[in-house]
Amino acid sequence: MPLEFHQVDAFTDRPFAGNPAMVYRLDDWLDDALMQRIAAEHNLAETAFVVKEGEAWHIRWFTPASEVPLCGHATLASAKVLFDLYQEAGEVLLFTCLSGELRVTRQGERLELDFPLRPVVPAPASLHAQVDRALGLAAQEVLTLLNADGSVQELMVVLTSEAQVRGFAPHLPALAELPGLGVLITAPGQRHDFVSRYFAPSIGIDEDPVTGSTHCMLMPYWAERLGRSELSAFQCSARGGELLCRLEGERVKIAGHARHIASGRLML
Repeated sequence: MPLEFHQVDAFTDRPFAGNPAMVYRLDDWLDDALMQRIAAEHNLAETAFVVKEGEAWHIRWFTPASEVPLCGHATLASAKVLFDLYQEAGEVLLFTCLSGELRVTRQGERLELDFPLRPVVPAPASLHAQVDRALGLAAQEVLTLLNADGSVQELMVVLTSEAQVRGFAPHLPALAELPGLGVLITAPGQRHDFVSRYFAPSIGIDEDPVTGSTHCMLMPYWAERLGRSELSAFQCSARGGELLCRLEGERVKIAGHARHIASGRLML
């Protein structure tokens, strides 16, 4: 059974930059275990599967190791594939997922994600100290995104400068021992309003090149700190990616380019 797949570099307008994602447009869902094996085979940060359900596209995202509740760059990649390769009509695509409804709008050469805000809260002192030990540095602030049961979903660490973010050399086994899916580090930017990097070794991603969903945590923090609702962001991984972000109430708008670079068939 051949399945078509498409690879897109998200949050960049050139190949071999931004964050690569694999996209499968399916007529019906595959078995969960099979989708996980497919994601492991591609070995990208995320493989997205989309199925049309009514007026919306149900989207699911898998890292090489597990399914995740929200992913920005693979949603951007999926919209690029649906608009450009499958000729979806209109200017807006509606997606449904584990995190609720998402929308992607065409805005000239860019695509804009409409994602839910993900509010963070200060971490307790004991967790702050644990994070400092794992990172090998003293953070200005440590904040957490919490699950409904109060457990940690993500960690957000505020550093002093862009140079500190760029120069950070992670000890991945130590980061993998921290609670939550991953560790987000951020600081004020030099050419952009803020910069970030994201590490999630516990779910199979040593460093994610560009992470749309983390900007739903970053935007409310930096919008309040900088006193503006529209900000430019750069994720300064080795591949790098630029995002234009806007805070609108309980939603975060994240715009970026996407570049389709490959298509093929998986032979099952």
